[in-house]
Order: sequence, then C-alpha cells, then structure tokens
Amino acid sequence: MSNIVAIVGRPNVGKSTLFNRFLERREAIVDSTSGVTRDRHYGKSDWNGVEFTVIDTGGYEVNTEDVFQEEIIKQVELAVDEATSIIFMLNVEEGLTDTDQEIYEMLRRSNKPIYITVNKVDSATEELAATEFYQLGIEKYYTLSSATGSGTGELLDDIVKEFPTTEYKDPFEGLPKITIAGRPNVGKSTLTNALLDVERNIVTDIAGTTRDSIQTLYNKFGHEFVLVDTAGMRRKAKVKEDLEFYSVMRSIRSIEYSDVVIIMVDATLGWESQDMNIFGLAQKNRKGIVILVNKWDLVEDKSTNSTRDFENQIKERIGQFTDIPILFISALTKQRILKAVEVAMEVYENRAKKIKTSKLNEVMLPVFEQTPPPAIKGKYVKIKYCVQLPTPSPQFVFFCNLPQYVKEAYKRFTENQLRKHFGFTGVPIEIYFRQK
Repeated sequence: MSNIVAIVGRPNVGKSTLFNRFLERREAIVDSTSGVTRDRHYGKSDWNGVEFTVIDTGGYEVNTEDVFQEEIIKQVELAVDEATSIIFMLNVEEGLTDTDQEIYEMLRRSNKPIYITVNKVDSATEELAATEFYQLGIEKYYTLSSATGSGTGELLDDIVKEFPTTEYKDPFEGLPKITIAGRPNVGKSTLTNALLDVERNIVTDIAGTTRDSIQTLYNKFGHEFVLVDTAGMRRKAKVKEDLEFYSVMRSIRSIEYSDVVIIMVDATLGWESQDMNIFGLAQKNRKGIVILVNKWDLVEDKSTNSTRDFENQIKERIGQFTDIPILFISALTKQRILKAVEVAMEVYENRAKKIKTSKLNEVMLPVFEQTPPPAIKGKYVKIKYCVQLPTPSPQFVFFCNLPQYVKEAYKRFTENQLRKHFGFTGVPIEIYFRQK
C-alpha cells in the first residue's frame, strides 16, 4: 500500500492550491469562490525521491445551507479513513474558528499523524498572528504559502520522514482508462457510484455537481481499469462562469488521455447537438467509443421497436462512423450497467488489436482484386501490399501505384471491409493510400 496524504480543512483555505503545488501542475480547479472542490481528487507527488498519493478534499463546513455539504463531509471522512497522513489546513487571515476546532476533533479520532498547517503566511506579521492556533492544544504547526510554495519544504520533510514505507505503487499504471462523458445531469456520477458500489462521487439533481474529472480504480468481475467521471459539458456559448469553463476543459483533457470514451445520453431528451460535439471530440482523438442511453426506465411510450428507432436516430446523426455499440441502461436501477463494462472493455481490446501483416494481405488483397478502385481517365489503381501501423489506434497503409486516384468512397469501402473481416467495433480507423 502506498502512502496517502489527505488535505483537509474549511472551504477556501487553499487546499486545492497546495494540492496543485505538490503535483507541480494545475490538476485541481482553484477559484476564489468558496466550495469549488466537492469530490475527492487524487494525484501523485514526490519529495526527495519518495513518491506518495495526495488527496484534495472539499471544504468541511457545518451549519450551512449548502445542499452539497452533507455529501462533501462524507467524502472528507472517506479520505481521512484512506489516508496515511493528514494535512489539516488553516487560514491565518480568518484565524481559528469553531469549525476548525470541530474538524480537528474529528481528525484526532482517526489516530493518524496530523500536520497542522497555517496557510497564507507571507510576512512576519502573519507569523505572529498564526500563534493563535496554539489554542488547539498543539505543540507544533507549520506556516506556509501554498500560492508561492514558501514553507512547504519543511512540511514535506517531516511528512515523508514519518511514512511507514517509502515504497510507492501507482494503482493506475498500465491500466486501460475509460472516461464517462456527456452533458450535465445525464447520470455520469450515478453510473460511477453504481459500478463501484460506493458513493465515490457526489450525486444531486443539480446540473454541474461534478466539477473536476475524478479517477477511480475499477477492479471487479474480471475487469480492471481506471474509471474517470467528468464534469458535464455544455455548449461553449452557454458557459458563463470561469469555474464551469475550467471544468469543461478538464473533461476535454480527460477524453484526450483516455482509451475509451463512454458517451452518456439522457433518454428523455434524446441525442442533441452537444452529444454530437462530444462524439466528434472522441472520434477526432481516435478513442474507442460506447454510447449509453441512460434513464431508459423513465421513457414512458416504449414499444417493441423503441430501442431500434432510438438507435437509428443516433446513427443517422453521427454520420459515416456508425459501427458503435449503443446500450440502453438505467444507472439508478443498475439495469445493464455490467453489460456496459463488458462492451467498453471489448472496444478497448478492439482499439489495441494488431493484425499480422500476412493475415491482412491474405484477406484484403483478394477483396481489392474482386472490387478494385474505379478507373479514372483510363488509369487503373493496383493495390499491391498493406500493413497496420504500430500506433495506439488502428491505422492502415495500402501501397499502390496511383494513390492520388483513390477517392473517399473507396476508402470507406476499404474501412467497411476491415470492420467486416477483423471487427473493429467502436473504434475509428485511419486509412492511408501511399505510392509503392
């Protein structure tokens, strides 16, 4: 088990800024608005050659009208249970509050090493003001500025020194990465929680509940992969706030770094233009694609052909790449969610599939002889050899005498033949014709 450091504290004391400082990149969204972080957010850091996991948590607050607070507290408590060490973050500008004292009492019950850290200390005046925190009954605290990084070295020195082990194992290394994407409030976090059988991510009826992209290890029923829940993606014209802008950018980045993208659609709303945009982003980045039509249990006027008609409507909209699995599920009732996992892993395997050159030529050359490219201006195209490129997604090169005369329609024919004989369902295929 690797060492895990959880950062805990009230809202807006600088937890996400410190988290980003430890990771040396802007992984968590930081904003002056209180309560930006809601779910647990994981990252990898190291100090003096010792690697460890860091958890950023939502702001712990009591006696508030925030509808998310009860769920945020659950997420904080789960992070504390999971952690090896805890950084309890305070803010010198606001001083010691009753909520700080309540959080500290909760942390003490964990019987884990707690590092009292006072943030936003940039001068001798603030160093003096920080002495107020001795009222917690502690012997030592650390002063730092998470924004500039000053003071973090001493804190990390002491944390790393007390680790029970210096061994680090990245639980995500080498595993497939499957990202759940879609518009706001289509059920992405509900699906994540249903698959994991735990309340990993906060779920409400409020669109935009999830703000960061949350990675979790899935290891059940013979499947192991990294499951990524993302923030809902609205059309650019509707994104008014900086917070939502950064959330959408994190979602886009998650798609770019994934192997398979599960696009979730609300069955009660149908396939909309933003679903098409998300589909186009996944296709452009050559990711495996699975479409899940969620909330199918809420559709009232279902008939024998309802699923077929809905599926045909989607395929009519998405264009030429229609060899995509489409499943109808209910994340709330867990209907067909395990089938969704199986299909997503099949698409992952299709994306990683490598066809031997001898087999590829054995199958495809007779196809080309039987149905050659149409002659243009008396010129006949002769395809002599084909090979699959060593790329993460399927890409094929077909060597011929006159590649400039191979038109788009024949490239689509070639793609369809590859799918027919080798089964690349759910995966975009790139085809190139080159001079031999």
